[in-house]
Amino acid sequence: MPDPAGPAPNIIQEQPERAPSGWRETQDSLAASSGLSLLLVDGIQPPSLVISNNNSICQALQRSPEHVALCDPYCGEAHRRAMGAGTITHYRCHAGLHCFAMPVELAEGRPLAVIGGRAFVTSADYRATAERFRAGDLQELLSTDLFSNVIFASDQDLDHAALHLGEAAQAYGQRPAAEAGATDIAHVNPARDELHQELSRLRGELERRSRFAESVHNFTRQIDSVEPQKTYASILAQSTRLLRAERGSLWAFDESTNELEVKAAIGIPDELSDVAPIRLGEGISGAVMSKGEPLVVRSLDEIGKAPAASQRRYKTSSFISFPIKLGDRRIGLLNVSDKAGGGAYDAIDLSLIESIAPQMALALDRAEWQEKATEFQLMSITDPLTGLLNRRYLQERLNEEVSRSKRYGYPMSFMMIDIDDFKHYNDRNGHQEGDHALQLTANCLKSSLRLADVASRYGGEEFCILLPQTTLDEAAVIADRIRQLIHSTPYPHGKGQPLGAVTVSIGLSSYSKFLDTPETVIRAADRALYHAKSQGKNRIVGYQAPGEKSGPANKG
Repeated sequence: MPDPAGPAPNIIQEQPERAPSGWRETQDSLAASSGLSLLLVDGIQPPSLVISNNNSICQALQRSPEHVALCDPYCGEAHRRAMGAGTITHYRCHAGLHCFAMPVELAEGRPLAVIGGRAFVTSADYRATAERFRAGDLQELLSTDLFSNVIFASDQDLDHAALHLGEAAQAYGQRPAAEAGATDIAHVNPARDELHQELSRLRGELERRSRFAESVHNFTRQIDSVEPQKTYASILAQSTRLLRAERGSLWAFDESTNELEVKAAIGIPDELSDVAPIRLGEGISGAVMSKGEPLVVRSLDEIGKAPAASQRRYKTSSFISFPIKLGDRRIGLLNVSDKAGGGAYDAIDLSLIESIAPQMALALDRAEWQEKATEFQLMSITDPLTGLLNRRYLQERLNEEVSRSKRYGYPMSFMMIDIDDFKHYNDRNGHQEGDHALQLTANCLKSSLRLADVASRYGGEEFCILLPQTTLDEAAVIADRIRQLIHSTPYPHGKGQPLGAVTVSIGLSSYSKFLDTPETVIRAADRALYHAKSQGKNRIVGYQAPGEKSGPANKG
């Protein structure tokens, strides 16, 4: 996608003839699937070698001889910063746009980097920039084209784009030599055709994952409520929507009576108050809860059961009964039936439930606590100083996620975070100020994480984060965002710290054949944290097990 309009005569925007052969197609497809701007650069920008999906605001600024200098400290210097760091760097420019820059190896001996993002992450940033064009220092650039391609995204969108870009650059660099030089006969080059097919497949897979991730994100966002009854109703409503079920029920397990009690229902003819509890082991639901294994039934004939009585008004005989658990602890049960269109439920539907099960279990458990527990019991899973979950609750969730990764092959990562030189901060400023520093750090963690992540205070100045369905590379990106946020947060006495600010060191580990128990996952992250401390603090180190391939580069 070349830059559509002609550049200003004295500011060249793009030099495609200097770009590595065949890279434009790859970069264009990545920009299209992510919805972000991507620019390949080999020095000060402008000019770029390849521009894909440029933000129209950036286009206006960098074509203006009077205003391009505003961008020089940001995108202009992005190549130098990326090459100097040797890894991904993040920045927010004068226009409030969030960007990243990362080195890429596309041609031997050429120091290339890609600038990505150019996106507004908050509406406040967009409003402030729009006001500058309307009545501020940029009003002479105001035109009908200025807002023709304004880009909005989340921090997570930028992280994913950076990861996918790295993968694409690696695949590009591994092309056969003959392919790399055969641009004028590419249409008859089978290897190149295979590459294009693989990129098309990857685009489709990324789009599918994006839609799926959006569904899960919406699920977790919409079930979050402080009122238990609303939480129950939301869990069931969102679950039945995702599974296209016209009938469903959500049950909570009472450990004291060994019974399931209905909490919400959709499509059943009875009032909730008329639905009797189900004892553990009784009927299909009680048996599923007792065994702890989900049941997917395409037809009642498969399990030798007669159809339900006509007054129950079921449309089909296919259903899923899914036990909700936290580790080995029974939390509740989800039943869905009457799939829209009359189809049968299958393994794909089951995988969808399993993907939202952690969020569903956590929300249902919290609702149960809110409804039944005393204030003391609520405090037993929460750290009173920071408001984060405590070590006992984290351990339970970690057991659950390790089991899930072992069974289904899902990735899972773990972080141990330690405030650097915290004893110095405490001794110099007093314990009350130390407590305030812990609270500020906890707030930074909360603002940096996804809803499915579990942050806890592990003890003292040490925090842990469980990252379900997250690879080590993805965890490294999140960890670096946390590290940079804490480093830039104005702690009241931060300047008095040995490093001139409050900083953290972070150790990472990830589930693998070498780390397949909660104990080994924690121990590996702790060991990586020790190395981060010994290497100068304010950095991230990922644990490398003997025999494993290289993981993410250390950051600091």
